[in-house]
Amino acid sequence: MKFLRKMLDSQAKLFQKGGKLEKLYPLYEAQDTFLYTPGEVTHGPSHVRDGIDLKRMMMTVVLALFPAVFYAMYNTGHQILKAVAMGAKPLDDWHIALYNAIGGSYDVNSCVASMCLGALYFVPIFVVGFATGGAAEAVFATVRKHEINEGFLVTGFLYPLTLPATIPLWQVALGILFGVVIGKEIFGGTGMNVLNPALTARAFLFFAYPAEISGDKVWIAANGAGVDGFTGATLLGQAAIEKGALDHANWMDAFLGNIPGSMGETSTVAILIGAVILLVTKVGSWRTMLGVTVGTYVMSAVFNASGSDTNPMFAVPFHWHVVLGGWAFGTVFMATDPVSSAFTDLGKLIYGFGIGVMVMLVRVVNPAYPEGMMLSILFMNMFAPLIDFYIMQANIKRREARHVA
Repeated sequence: MKFLRKMLDSQAKLFQKGGKLEKLYPLYEAQDTFLYTPGEVTHGPSHVRDGIDLKRMMMTVVLALFPAVFYAMYNTGHQILKAVAMGAKPLDDWHIALYNAIGGSYDVNSCVASMCLGALYFVPIFVVGFATGGAAEAVFATVRKHEINEGFLVTGFLYPLTLPATIPLWQVALGILFGVVIGKEIFGGTGMNVLNPALTARAFLFFAYPAEISGDKVWIAANGAGVDGFTGATLLGQAAIEKGALDHANWMDAFLGNIPGSMGETSTVAILIGAVILLVTKVGSWRTMLGVTVGTYVMSAVFNASGSDTNPMFAVPFHWHVVLGGWAFGTVFMATDPVSSAFTDLGKLIYGFGIGVMVMLVRVVNPAYPEGMMLSILFMNMFAPLIDFYIMQANIKRREARHVA
């Protein structure tokens, strides 16, 4: 580590003011502060050091995402192997050729086979998204002459986890560019964005290229045409069009994540492990998570009590909603984004409750779009500043009243 420190210090003069590579200082600074704690201190008489900063906060979120990342690779491969066992044909010849080249097994019960095959789909999506978005961040930092913020570190992990395994790589690049540039950089960069960049990127892909990110043919990288018993539809999609579709489904499979869906959103148990990490480290807000849960429960109970002869989603109970689609992933990792969510304690509860109510309205009342979590969070992102404003105004009025008294 001393060698690395000396090497960075020896190159610093090239990037500092007056150096030959002065314009590229943000690229040097990003490496230096990622590996080491910055050595600068304030010029005033006091300098308060804290164990948590933006870099460590983002790294904690990334650590919390690891269970979902590993399960994303496992389940992506496992779903393909299950389809192949039924007689379906894998998609994308180059993936399969590479898998065969490394001597991959097609044993559906092999965890190693599932991980290796799934990695061949997940890793390229992850690399393309990270490289494209990271390049956009570097360009904006260089032009604006400020440091590269660590915010993209989390966005780069969140984004691929919300995508299907069959998404074309050029769309991955286009989506993350939209999310980073339009969703964050035009507002001023990390800490100033109104919308969650990862969700903004996914929303762009959903509306620009719906055929590649929705429907019943994108969730499993296999062609099951003419194969009895094979379906690529998600359980949430089936529940929206078929009454009693969940009666024949296994809730534990949905909880563990052994179902089709976006790569990182299927396993509720993997997401819960991440939630524990965020809550113990106090990086994620329990108030926001609680608000989403309560809002979802209240609205699901209302719809269950109301009933409908034409819309099967009215009958879906709360315990199914929380394990289907992106509900758990959105609640733990997207809704708790400290920049785009509410800041005040009461505001977080209201903000989360609003997301829970909205996701049920979209899922149940609009059967043409059975997911709803992405749009609900983006919708409440826009109301988060307003919620905080009125709460702070109420606090100011109470303090003024106490002062007069």
